[in-house]
Parts: sequence; C-alpha cells; structure tokens
Amino acid sequence: MRILLLGYGKMGKAIEKIALDRGHVIAGTIDAENFTAIASSNADVAIEFSQPEAAFNNIKACLENNIPVACGTTGWLDRKNEVDALTKKFNGTFFYASNYSVGVNILFRLNRQLAAMMKTFNEYRVSIDETHHTEKKDAPSGTAITLAEGLIAEGIGKNWTKQATESKDDIAINSFRVDEVPGTHIVKYSSVIDDLEIRHIAHSREGFARGAVMVAEWLPGKKGVLGMDDFLKF
Repeated sequence: MRILLLGYGKMGKAIEKIALDRGHVIAGTIDAENFTAIASSNADVAIEFSQPEAAFNNIKACLENNIPVACGTTGWLDRKNEVDALTKKFNGTFFYASNYSVGVNILFRLNRQLAAMMKTFNEYRVSIDETHHTEKKDAPSGTAITLAEGLIAEGIGKNWTKQATESKDDIAINSFRVDEVPGTHIVKYSSVIDDLEIRHIAHSREGFARGAVMVAEWLPGKKGVLGMDDFLKF
C-alpha cells in the first residue's frame, strides 16, 4: 500500500517506521513547503498528523483528489462540519480520531460506562488531567475533550472548561506540558470520603502510530465519515 504522510514531525516519523516495517511504501511526506504535492502523490491512503492550522486544507486536498484520509490532528475541529460536508460532496473517505491508541479507545468506552454508574452519586466531583510533551500545540488535548464529551453524553456535567470550577455543570480539564511525555489521561472522581480514577499512560508514540497504520490498512474501499468505533466495532 502507498501511504502519504501529511505532517512529518515525531509522530509522522513514528508512523513511517511502522508502515515500512509492515511492508508499505511511503508515497511522500507533505509539509507546508510541498503542500501541492498531494495531488500528484498517487497514494492509496493518507495519514494526517500535521498542525491545527494545516489540517483542514490537507484533508480538503485529499478529498478533492479521491485519497482516503485518516486524521489525528487536534485543535481544528471547529471546521469538522465543513469536512463532513466535503466528504459527502466528493463521495470520499474521511476518518477522524482524537487518539488512535487501542488502549485509549478502550478508556473512552470505560469512561462512559463508569459515568453511567456514577452520575447518581452527587457527592463526587469529576475532573480530567492530561499531560503531554511540551511540543504539543493545543490544550486541552483532543483525547481529554473526547473524555469530557463522553461524560456529558452520560449525564455528568454540561460543559467542559480549562478553568478551575466549583460548578457541577462544568468539568475542569487540567492540562500539563512536560518534556518527553507521550500522553497521560486521568478521569478523577473525588469526594470527602474517597477518590476513584481511571487512567491511561502511554509509554511511547508507538501505540498511536501503530493504530494509525492499522486504520490506514483498513480504510481503502470504505466511504463516508468514520471513526474508531467503526474500526474497532465497539
């Protein structure tokens, strides 16, 4: 399979290594300097891990050129409705996940199941901590936002916020940036009696990169707007 890499930072290089190890060919690496090369890449699929300001145009170019694209860039989702509309317009294939780690996606499912159990226990206050490397541009992380949205969907809180809060309608997301931390996410329920938490700690980028390559292998032949629930069949 010919895989086009959109974004060639640490994550792009990790994806490249795994893709080559699994027998694939890298059709090209695209950054801001060679953006127009998407059209001539002759790729079977694209994996997009760039920057928030570049993601929309990268995805749009893939859809216009009939290249299925899996995106893991966060911080641009205010334009996702536009991408969904473009996917329909071009009868294309767009896959988005805030996190491609299988372990994190199990965490997403556990988070919702636990929230459904905890929502009647009003003595607990819920918050989310996320820690990433200092090069991560957006805060809170897309994974933390997905966790907060899962809580809200199950009836815990109404909004998420980056600020400390006393309101039970608001879920505080606390973001920390530390050198060389691939990603840690913790959902915490706290009361005066006890604390309960679920967490995921990534030891390297390999889990994210491997998941992205596995999705890319699965994506050709699929159509529409897709996500990890479709891939993992949760």
